[in-house]
Amino acid sequence: MDRRTALTSTMLLCAGFALATSEATAEQKSLKDQLVGAWTVVTSTTTLPEGSSAWGPNPKSLYIFTENGRYSSHLMRSDRPKFGANSRVKGTAAENEAAVHGAISSFGTYSVDEANKTITIRFEGSTYPNREGTQQTRPFTIEGDELRVSNPAPSTGGPPSQLIYKRDK
Repeated sequence: MDRRTALTSTMLLCAGFALATSEATAEQKSLKDQLVGAWTVVTSTTTLPEGSSAWGPNPKSLYIFTENGRYSSHLMRSDRPKFGANSRVKGTAAENEAAVHGAISSFGTYSVDEANKTITIRFEGSTYPNREGTQQTRPFTIEGDELRVSNPAPSTGGPPSQLIYKRDK
């Protein structure tokens, strides 16, 4: 084997080893490391007491998890009506009801239990004040750019629900 062939073979071998090592490292990322970032909702099974979809056919959302254990979550119906007075403090009773029923936001801290594949959310602030100062543990899975979260006690009072998010790129 001449030098050029030996050098080419060595370079290909090194490149293959580096690729295999980076793939193995990616596969070994902790669940928390995989969770960090921004996510947008794809679908939700959350229902209202009468059984209709809580977030409608095209919900909007942003779910952010930071490396230092903070989160921010915003989920809303895309069909919420605009306020006629063009002021959020001058909404009619019907406009205010649609706004409150059609959106939920919260922020606080989170921790991940790797063994049980759960996330514990600690609510510091929420548009649903009953959540503030409480915590909730939710099972979750991540496959590629898909996050599935089970909510055992939705704020709508309905049965447990499943939310599917995609990584926001």
